[in-house]
Amino acid sequence: MSQPLPPAPAPDPTPDPTPDVDPAHVPTRGPASGGLPEGVLADLVALRRDLHAHPELGFEEHRTAAIVAARLRALGLEVVEGIAGTGVVGTLRAPGGNRAVGLRADMDALAMPEAVGPELRPWTSTVPGKMHACGHDGHTVMLLGAAERLAADPPPGTVHFIFQPAEEGRGGAKKMVEEGLFERFPCDMVFGLHNMPGLAPDEMAVVAGPQLASSDSWKVTLRGVGTHGAKPHLGRDPVTALGAFLSGLQSIVGRVVDPLQPSVVSACSVQAGDPRALNVIPDEVQVGGTARAYTPEVRDQLEAEIGRLAHGIAAAYGIAAEYDFIRRIPPVVNDPAATEVAAAAAGGVTGALRRAFAPSTAGDDFAFFGAEAPGCYVWLGNGPARDGALHHNTGYDFCDAAIPTGVAWWAEVARRALA
Repeated sequence: MSQPLPPAPAPDPTPDPTPDVDPAHVPTRGPASGGLPEGVLADLVALRRDLHAHPELGFEEHRTAAIVAARLRALGLEVVEGIAGTGVVGTLRAPGGNRAVGLRADMDALAMPEAVGPELRPWTSTVPGKMHACGHDGHTVMLLGAAERLAADPPPGTVHFIFQPAEEGRGGAKKMVEEGLFERFPCDMVFGLHNMPGLAPDEMAVVAGPQLASSDSWKVTLRGVGTHGAKPHLGRDPVTALGAFLSGLQSIVGRVVDPLQPSVVSACSVQAGDPRALNVIPDEVQVGGTARAYTPEVRDQLEAEIGRLAHGIAAAYGIAAEYDFIRRIPPVVNDPAATEVAAAAAGGVTGALRRAFAPSTAGDDFAFFGAEAPGCYVWLGNGPARDGALHHNTGYDFCDAAIPTGVAWWAEVARRALA
């Protein structure tokens, strides 16, 4: 079962929707302004770095949500707050069209420290143990920039700007859907975007089919009979059984799942005994981890096979097994029609478009949105991964040079989806 969330902090009563920017920090690498006026780009960079300096975890994005809502209202959009707690939806309506499109950006940070200090990164996190290590600060700002661009020249139809809380494993998309997101804001298509280190900041990848794996958790308890470490014959050793279980775990991917169907099973946590009692065989051991797949069939197979192995090992060693498989996020699978719209939009704003790009074994709860409307999830370059600073790394930072391309793509994909 999921761990309970910590209490949400009190919101900052006076968030600044338009923080100042140091002109020296306007990006000079990557593409040019991409059609953004110089002052607009500087403002978006300033806001991105302000959000980076004030990270908030899932369902705690009070300050971020307040800034988003204030900016959307200033553009004259209809604004609804409080969806899934801290989610915000801004709606732009223009006559002449009967279609609606949803554009989604995630807002939350991660519970991890930032390794780069203010002497090198003036906008480094000011909140100990929290940082924007996945670029959601950039995602939020790019969608706000697109809202500004579209509000100035609305396409016929309806655009829903969806600012989602709690993408990082806390179930924000699922909660928004459960609270009636698509009943209240129906969409003919829905789109998501994520930054990708290793691609240039003016480069995009748009591919039909699986893009991200399902992300599920599993837990196994092997329960035996504890005894003296010098007299193992008097008990039933769950630690030895655990070794056999861990060894056999990789045979599921290597020998059971179709080798043409990618999947991952990883053990990530083991708890057994007490390091202060190294002559005691414990009564039980607990092990847990993650399972990833790109199809519902393989997802079902992983759930069944991990349990089969756990119970089989337990029977072989004369002990008991308890097994729990927790389904968290389905795979993200791009709809063919929505993908063509997204690719056409990308081709219209950048000459660097990849139509072939390997899927990621990471997960994203955009999958819940894609289950409600034809969806497409695209990649936008974040520049080189300097010093190994990839997603969820303490040295990571969003590349501000990607902002113009992201803003332009969001605006163009909305126009094409509504055409």
